[in-house]
Order: sequence, then C-alpha cells, then structure tokens
Amino acid sequence: MPLCIEKIQRVFQEQGIAGEIVVADNGSTDGSQNIARAMGAHVVNVSQKGYGSALMGGIGAARGRFLIMGDSDDSYDFRHIPRFLEKLRAGYELVMGNRFAGGVQAGAMPLLHRYLGNPVLSFLSRVFFHSKCVDIHCGLRGFSKSGYDKLGMRTTGMEFASEMVVKAELMGLRVTEVPTTLSRDGRNRRPHLRTWRDGWRHLRFMLLYSPRWLFLYPGMLMMLAGATLALWLLPQPRMVKGITFDVHTLLYAMVAILIGFQSVAFAVFTKIYGMTEGLLPHDPAAQRWFKIVTLETGLTLGALLVLTGLASSLYAVHVWSTRNFGPLNTSTMLRTVVPSVTALTLGCQIILCSFFLSVLGLARK
Repeated sequence: MPLCIEKIQRVFQEQGIAGEIVVADNGSTDGSQNIARAMGAHVVNVSQKGYGSALMGGIGAARGRFLIMGDSDDSYDFRHIPRFLEKLRAGYELVMGNRFAGGVQAGAMPLLHRYLGNPVLSFLSRVFFHSKCVDIHCGLRGFSKSGYDKLGMRTTGMEFASEMVVKAELMGLRVTEVPTTLSRDGRNRRPHLRTWRDGWRHLRFMLLYSPRWLFLYPGMLMMLAGATLALWLLPQPRMVKGITFDVHTLLYAMVAILIGFQSVAFAVFTKIYGMTEGLLPHDPAAQRWFKIVTLETGLTLGALLVLTGLASSLYAVHVWSTRNFGPLNTSTMLRTVVPSVTALTLGCQIILCSFFLSVLGLARK
C-alpha cells in the first residue's frame, strides 16, 4: 500500500491534480490502515465484508468529481491516472483499463484467467450487452461520481466489477478503455479471488441481467424445435436411416413446446420485475409489447387453446366409443390425444401467465 500511495501522490504533484486518496478497509489486520493515515490518506472503515462492499464504502466517502479505483497491492500502475482523467474530462462516464492492450507481466495473471475466464466473460458482455470493453475485469478504472450514482450498484462481492460495466451499458453511459499494465502483486498472502467460484458469480450476474439470453432465446428455440418436430411427426411415423420416430418422440416434442413457453414467460416476468424494481433500465420496445400483450389478449388466446384441446379430446373419446371403449391403436390415437393435452396445458398456462403479468403491470404503472 505505501508504494501505491506514493505513486498517486507523485502523480498528483506532477500533474497538478487536486485529489484525495481514499482507502476503503473492511477488516485488514496488518496495520495498513495506520500506515495509510500517516501518509495522508483518508481511511474509511467498512463493516460489511466483500470486494464490492469495500468499494461502495470508499466511493460513498469520496468527495471528488472523478474517481479512480484500483487495488492497493501494487499490481496496477497508478502513474496511468492521467490517461483516465483525460477521457473523463472529455465527457466519458466510465473509463476502463485494458491490461491486454497495455501489457501483462509474466506471472501477473493466472493462465486460466488470461486465456479463458477474462476473454470469455468479456466476450459474453459484448454479446449480451453490446459492451465495447475487451477487459471488463480490470480493477483499475475511472468514472464520474454522477455516472456512478446512476448505476445503483448492489452486488457486494467480486461481481461488482461486472455489474459496473453491465449497468453502464444498459443505462447508456459513455464508456471507453485506455491501455494500462498489470504487474505481479506485492501481497505476502494468498489473493481473495477464487477462480471458479468468482467466475461463476460473474457469469450468473450477467445471465440474470440478460433475460433475453437466459430465458427468451433458449425458450423460443425450444418452442420452434418442438413445433417443427411435432408437425413432422403428426401425420405418420417417420423413418430416418433405419430408425423409426413415432408418438414417443412426438410426446417429447410437445413437452419441449411447453417448457419453451415457460422459459419465454419467465423472460417477460423478469423484464417487468427488473424495470419495476429499477434493476433494469426502461425499455421502450418492451413497453410497446406490453401494450399489445394485454390480459384480454392472453385470456382470448388461452381460451381458444383450451377449447381446441377440449374439442379434440372429445373427438378422441368419440373414436374410442365407436370401438366400444375397447383397445385402440396406440400410434393413431396418441396423435390426437398428445396434441389435445398440449393445447389444454398451454392454454391454461397462458391464462395464468396473463393474470400474473397483470399483477406485475399494476406495480409497474
């Protein structure tokens, strides 16, 4: 920590920057707090554990217009602060460091993080949220206090790093990157970062903030695949390279439609809940859809499916009665019964989901 404070103070002096050094501490036992105070830093004691908790406590105590955050283990070069300030003064609200553009010292980043974890999660952020960042987990980053206040940060662990980038993109903040470096850290203890645990927490957060990729797209794909397979099998059994696909496969296809619909419904529920609670920004496109997909629309569609299922079920009973309620050709009858049950179930699901959406809509309005 002393080296970091010295570098920052030197930058402040050389660049004529009127700044303060805030050290957020949530339970260090090595006496570093006293060293920081003796060197003129403002030490903020944060009772709640966690990377995100410490940062939120420090950011809340900072008084500057622009803030630069970074680990105090001497792995980041605080002499690069002017690069971040230049972009912030130009109007950017979040400026990320890019360690891959600036250079990663040998042994400074575990190979699994460098070639798998960070690239994959950064790629997913570009796919899910159209992020422009190549290195979303760089700990050296700058942001405006006003921009940060828009984000409403909530996570207390390592996923704080992902939340900041994701929300900045969702909220439409101006985001850019500047090259920086990563060196071996100067700690004499094992780092708190746990590869698989924290990697999963980052991925989980990104999925939860992207209902489209978590629920909507998989659900639509499953419904499409199930419907295509069902239409192919409804007329008759099909044989492909000596393998016969019959009503057993048809049943799985119908179940895929039902599961796919549930997934799509969860995407809608999550979107509405996220916007209502302020977790997700207002989405004009979603609002237009909500005006079309009303309670009455859902009830009408659901009722039509229920009636269709009932009618075809009655037809199946009628066919059975013509056989004196005796044995039937399984392959033939299930081609009527399985779609009937699917229509009944899907119709009931749509009706129930429509009522639930209306309840969520009341809170949204």
